[in-house]
Amino acid sequence: MDLKNKKVLITGGSAGIGKAILAELVRRGVQDVAVVGRRKEPLDALATEFPAVNFLLLPGDVGRAADLDRAVAAVTEAWGGLDILINNAGVVSAGLLTEQSDEDVVNQITINLTGLILLTKKCLPLLQQSPEGAIVNISSGYGYIAMPFYSVYAATKAAVGQFSDAMRRELHQYPLHVMTVYPSATDTDMMKTAVVHNMDSAEDVARAALEGLLIREINVILGGKDREEQIKTNFLEPKKIDAFAAANYEALRERTQTHRSM
Repeated sequence: MDLKNKKVLITGGSAGIGKAILAELVRRGVQDVAVVGRRKEPLDALATEFPAVNFLLLPGDVGRAADLDRAVAAVTEAWGGLDILINNAGVVSAGLLTEQSDEDVVNQITINLTGLILLTKKCLPLLQQSPEGAIVNISSGYGYIAMPFYSVYAATKAAVGQFSDAMRRELHQYPLHVMTVYPSATDTDMMKTAVVHNMDSAEDVARAALEGLLIREINVILGGKDREEQIKTNFLEPKKIDAFAAANYEALRERTQTHRSM
């Protein structure tokens, strides 16, 4: 896949992994980028930081269908088409399920999953016209291996992977590649309230994602061979992961007790 001249829509593209992906896209020759974000100030700052990019800056909440409609309408009016959709926006609220507010439960599902699915649906008429298009969905390592205190978040991220697989098979007749990225713990604002060390950088994730896209990988998994072996163990011998979680329960609780980025 050649990224030059591609028109890209990315959610959550003004910070963290999304902004790193944006920078990597620009480095690889992309000039037309639409960015959806909840806060206007960080969106506006992108135009200064990336002056060579033809931006469509679209304030909006991925969890609101009306905002998604406005974003897709703006892309349609400005470009008349779309080549790459990157569903990156996400939120997290860790803790025991019984201690999470109803609002945090609903918002994690709405933003991480429902909004992702709805935006994909609304963009499909544009993407299906592209001669070389792609949908890139950003999941999480918890989408493969769920751990205590991340029950809702892990559920949404696992569903993202299943949605990607279903869409790839549903869209097989189109030149439209569907890929899922599974970052491990990444050093972004989203992780500031978690007690985690030795994290990947957002730039690491961005490079891996785009390198995977260029060679049409289906899944891009961060964390190296150790992570791949853990995923195999979780699938084939899940009780071994149960035992690990039980043995490390208190440590896991301590590192997650303040982790919230909504």
